[in-house]
Amino acid sequence: MSMPSAAEMSSAIEIATRSALEQLFNTVPESFYYCVLITTGEGLAPCLAAWSWEALERAAGQSDAQARQWLQWSWGDSPYLAYGDEFFGPVKDLFLKRDAMMRLRTDEESARELDVRLACMAKALANLDAQGLFGSGERRSAILISAEVSPPDYTNTERAVLLNPAGALLDDWLRDCAEPPPV
Repeated sequence: MSMPSAAEMSSAIEIATRSALEQLFNTVPESFYYCVLITTGEGLAPCLAAWSWEALERAAGQSDAQARQWLQWSWGDSPYLAYGDEFFGPVKDLFLKRDAMMRLRTDEESARELDVRLACMAKALANLDAQGLFGSGERRSAILISAEVSPPDYTNTERAVLLNPAGALLDDWLRDCAEPPPV
């Protein structure tokens, strides 16, 4: 069994994410502000999570400002968590093939493999962004995209900064979610 390349993984993630987001954007008439691919510290295949301002309003209801601020970026509480999961079958297959190669790895090698997987997720999002899936100009500035690992670490911050234009939305995410850099 040959191990899938990073290019193969990025391409599969891009295809699955495009399909899921196009379906979401075309069937849910809401203003999405947060679209993220999530994986675990073990590097499982990613899933999509998204928030819209309308969904946040429904979920936050009468919550206080602090609870609303926390909920705003909580992918785990998103009503669109694992949206379009049916499109991610090929991604899961590729990740499983790479998992088979991880069984004999050291902690250092496993960490490098996680970095590869997160880089593939980020590359897929960057490609979709370059193709205009998230809009341009003001429309693009109104949506934050990222590839995140849970539990969160500083690399989430690095990817968010890399993938998004400077502005109020990124500033809000950095204020609320940025992890401190390693010492």
